[in-house]
Amino acid sequence: MSQWIYFIHPPRTGFMATITDSEREIFGRHAGYLADLRAAGTLILAGPTLGEVNTGIHVFDAVDEDAARAVMDADPAIASGLCRGELRPIRVSFLRGGDT
Repeated sequence: MSQWIYFIHPPRTGFMATITDSEREIFGRHAGYLADLRAAGTLILAGPTLGEVNTGIHVFDAVDEDAARAVMDADPAIASGLCRGELRPIRVSFLRGGDT
């Protein structure tokens, strides 16, 4: 199993301050998707950056790049076309409370 990070790039700066009702609905589904990944033991951590640029970060386990891309592409924020995803391999080297 390897670790991956994907970034969600929102469609504009100040996204969270200007989010529309339809975008909020998509992000509600996004949050449910992440909750499901966490419950399955796949998600390591996730959250948005704050300030003007609200890039989302998601660190998770996947067997290979194809599986990692499938996880990212299934995220409703990306699958809907609202946000752009960017996938990279990562090695979680230091995790508070972890043994990595």
